[in-house]
Amino acid sequence: MLNYLVRRLLIGLVTLIAITFLVFGLIRSMPGSPALMAMAEASPDREIDPADLERMNRDYGLDQPWYQAYFVWLGNVLQGDLGRSFFRKEPVARLIRQRMGPTLLLSVTSLLLTYLLSIPLGLYCSARANRPEERVLSTGLYMLYSLPAFVAALLLLYLFAYKLDWLPLFGMTSDNHQTLSPSGRFFDIVWHAVLPVVCSTYGSLAYYTRFVRANMQEVIRQDYIRTARAKGAGPLRVLVRHAFRNTLIPLVTLVGLTLPYLLSGSIVLEQVFSWPGMGRMYFESINARDYPVIMGLTLLFSTLALVGQLLADVLYAVVDPRVSYS
Repeated sequence: MLNYLVRRLLIGLVTLIAITFLVFGLIRSMPGSPALMAMAEASPDREIDPADLERMNRDYGLDQPWYQAYFVWLGNVLQGDLGRSFFRKEPVARLIRQRMGPTLLLSVTSLLLTYLLSIPLGLYCSARANRPEERVLSTGLYMLYSLPAFVAALLLLYLFAYKLDWLPLFGMTSDNHQTLSPSGRFFDIVWHAVLPVVCSTYGSLAYYTRFVRANMQEVIRQDYIRTARAKGAGPLRVLVRHAFRNTLIPLVTLVGLTLPYLLSGSIVLEQVFSWPGMGRMYFESINARDYPVIMGLTLLFSTLALVGQLLADVLYAVVDPRVSYS
């Protein structure tokens, strides 16, 4: 196992360097100069002086070829410095820490709700397979899975925020958030998070429920399940202890692959709800050509994706003792 982990870590490191190298080259190829955009924002009516533009390009490190600038960036990263945002004038590491909490609030809550609801629903669909109630539930889940999250977000905003005025329209907090008591601040954030969490959860809930059901249908046809039933084991015991236990292998693989989602968030949903998370910051940074922030977030998301894949493989061996890595 140790040799396998070392080999995977080395492959992951090479992959990470390749990803960041390609992304660095791509973002430097995008039309629009961050120096020009910064000068235009600071003085919209002022004519741009070529000398000032050259100075800003030098300050931003844009006077070097992109492949040379990449190795400068990589050297700074190895020293723990992710750079400074062109647009927000703050260290990238601080900006990521500030946006990490709101994204984790949505993603962790959504993931917990997904597993807490999808596993019982998947087991129920397996136990009631091909019966009217199961068909209705499966059809409803299929329809939910087919509905894009941003469409559902707009519909829910129109109904619950605009028409009924039951829930906030956008943002993470109210205007009077700072004047509320600690419990009031907590419920204010929860109130604003209801619609984003619902939109983040329902698609995954439908997918995971159907995933559990499909794996359960394959397992309950195995010989050892028939043997357990022949020995007099009850339906619930057969379903949960014998059948579901053996569906954990593909489910555990999915758990590892969801790790990047915990911090990457949803760019579209965070934009629709004006949620101050990392997905929205990524979108804003691309629009502003904020290269240091784009690269910092790319490095974080890519690292999480590689760690998630490694974690899925390790958990696969933990769940199934027959699997070994050498």
